[in-house]
Amino acid sequence: MPRIVPVLDLSRLEQGASERRTFLADLRSASRDIGFFYLAGHGIPWAEISEVLTASRRFFALAEADKLSIEMVKSSQFRGYTRAGGELTKGKEDWREQLDIGVERQPIVQGPGVPAWTRLQGPNQWPAALPDLKPSLLAWQGKVTAVAIRLLKAFALSLDQPEDAFDPIYSSEPNHRMKIVRYPGREATGGNQGVGAHKDGGFLTLLLQDDNKGLQVDYDGSWVDVDPIPGTLVVNIGELLELASNGYLRATVHRVVTPPAGIERISVPFFFSARLDATIPLLGLSEELAAQARGPASDPENPLFRDVGTNVLKSRLRSHPDVAKRHYADLLEPEAPAR
Repeated sequence: MPRIVPVLDLSRLEQGASERRTFLADLRSASRDIGFFYLAGHGIPWAEISEVLTASRRFFALAEADKLSIEMVKSSQFRGYTRAGGELTKGKEDWREQLDIGVERQPIVQGPGVPAWTRLQGPNQWPAALPDLKPSLLAWQGKVTAVAIRLLKAFALSLDQPEDAFDPIYSSEPNHRMKIVRYPGREATGGNQGVGAHKDGGFLTLLLQDDNKGLQVDYDGSWVDVDPIPGTLVVNIGELLELASNGYLRATVHRVVTPPAGIERISVPFFFSARLDATIPLLGLSEELAAQARGPASDPENPLFRDVGTNVLKSRLRSHPDVAKRHYADLLEPEAPAR
């Protein structure tokens, strides 16, 4: 059976005008047809890939008390550790433990008229028991940020836009975040939902997987495995590119299935997005591409907004109700009184 999720080599961008044009056509096709692809030629050495996976395993091997010392519920920026079952996708528990980190910035002073999404900016939480984790993960964040920016420029070119078309809405203060994730084996979970079916909300997601499978993408109504290929990153487009291209590119539904008993899976997803204060533009596509644009697909129960901060905060509040209740109670609808 032919591979449904293609492998694209980013180094082809630098191999002359003809190869560059072919790569951009392949990128546009892969992102429109399935929305997922493996990325080779990204320039990140295998040693650095191994290092971030090793650092992730060291964190998850810490005593529970050390991990809970930086539990996410302590952070109004939705940063920190979440136990398996602590995050929800469409109201159901995801059976993975994880550490969320974002961009290290100073919190924004709050006051009357300051948008609620500004509370998302601030520091990460780091475990005192593992001081090497911070430099390791921030170094990885820097590496994949550079790859994501190269890809985003390539996406602009593939849509017949100037290479810097997206620069004004992410440059200087992009809102990216990442996770290190451990999926325990089936014997230690409450079901087979590692992560429930969903779309990603940013521009691009760049995923590092270990050797164990579990990621699946919805292709024409069937679940297709996206098994690991050593040395590659798995890339999928998010809803911001869907909005910007008026649905010519479409974010694809995907999920993670819990590993079999006795096997754990480690992954490191990186979510590259626009500035929190940005508004996503509608690109002026060529007549040919515009005719093929289907409009963004928006779930009535989870609508998309062009205001990035509003979109991000909405997503976080839905996924982590414990953090929402502690730090954003003023935004939540009051609970109905018990009868």
